[in-house]
Amino acid sequence: MTNPPAADATSREIAAILLEVGAVSINAANPFTYASGARSPIYCDNRVLMSYPVQRRRVIALWAGLLDRQTGAGNFDVLAGVATSGIPFCAWLAEALDKPMVYVRDTPKAHGTGQQVEGALRPGQRAVVVEDLVTTGRSALAAVAGLRAAGAVTGQCSAIFTYESPAGVAAFAAAGVALHTLSCVSVLLAVATETRRISTADATTVRAWLSEFYGRS
Repeated sequence: MTNPPAADATSREIAAILLEVGAVSINAANPFTYASGARSPIYCDNRVLMSYPVQRRRVIALWAGLLDRQTGAGNFDVLAGVATSGIPFCAWLAEALDKPMVYVRDTPKAHGTGQQVEGALRPGQRAVVVEDLVTTGRSALAAVAGLRAAGAVTGQCSAIFTYESPAGVAAFAAAGVALHTLSCVSVLLAVATETRRISTADATTVRAWLSEFYGRS
């Protein structure tokens, strides 16, 4: 239940913006170390977009139009940001679409009311989960579970970028959630190669690493 990124022009424009602001770094010679300890030739940090208002506004404008089309002309009641990286994008998107928003913690808080979903969420409301980046989908799907436990109807997730993980595709399908993304790693590598931000050899290295990584996941 994953849908391909936006029309090619939009997907390529998003990829170009992410490369332009430095949200995506590719270094096959000196791989990055993830929090898990895994070493990767590609590192994505879409939070960098927060610091670039012109590019940020363009991403939100494209995202708002795409989300409206993908979900059936605004066929949802509330946007739900995944803590923490999805929260600012969810806020800008909610403003652009004139929709209510909530955000979802990874687990219920251990104090106060013990809520996992913050904001005014009514049972039966149709919620779209908003995430900045999808790898395996664990964070987004944990948010889906939290929303459903709170009484929301949740069957869609929207994100800026996906690594196109087969395990992630399977996880979203198993949860009954449609994933919509603006761009993806295959398009990003194509744009990065065409614009000579990376060499063809480096792009091949990244693709090989992704294949190996997803084979282990």
